[in-house]
Amino acid sequence: MKIIEAFRSIQGEGKYIGVPTYFIRSSGCNLRCSWCDTSYAFDGGKDMSLEEIVALTESDYHVSITGGEPMIQPEFLELVDMLLDDGKFITVETNGSIDISSIVGRENVMISMDVKCPSSKMTDKMILDNIRLLEEKDQVKFVIADEKDLDFAIKTIDQYEPKAEVIFGAVGGLNLKYLAEEVVRRKLNVRVLPQLHKIIWGDEKGV
Repeated sequence: MKIIEAFRSIQGEGKYIGVPTYFIRSSGCNLRCSWCDTSYAFDGGKDMSLEEIVALTESDYHVSITGGEPMIQPEFLELVDMLLDDGKFITVETNGSIDISSIVGRENVMISMDVKCPSSKMTDKMILDNIRLLEEKDQVKFVIADEKDLDFAIKTIDQYEPKAEVIFGAVGGLNLKYLAEEVVRRKLNVRVLPQLHKIIWGDEKGV
């Protein structure tokens, strides 16, 4: 499996924010979001066996498989199975453009699925029916740049009625004032969260 980087840090996003986690970032992505902050994962990386990858997580319980888009990797499901057999709790970070039915409902797997808003220029690539497959233990994230994105997110939530926790974040992960005020004003049942790793380490890689 091609791996861009693997490292131990804290979870910077979502409902496990702040939890010590081992990150496995795979190479390759089928999208090209306008504001992507991990474009260095589009290609390249190091070939690693699944056994080597699992061994890296030996002392960790929380493991995040991210990218890029990890679900385009042929060995993705086998890696998930091996990590589960090793007793891990896995967060799968996926971009919303891949059918998630193969991993829905697995014990000790949380799906963290993005929905790309209009500012990403990738909205037409989304499989929005994935939202209905998500369970309460999962999360669906919207990265929001402006009012058009916010209106799209609200419309999508109203239409697909996710059971999963809904998380709003800002492009860049830090400038949350507008978004927080709009969520309060509009009485939305969502969580507004920063990217904690950017507060701590800025744009440094491997953290």
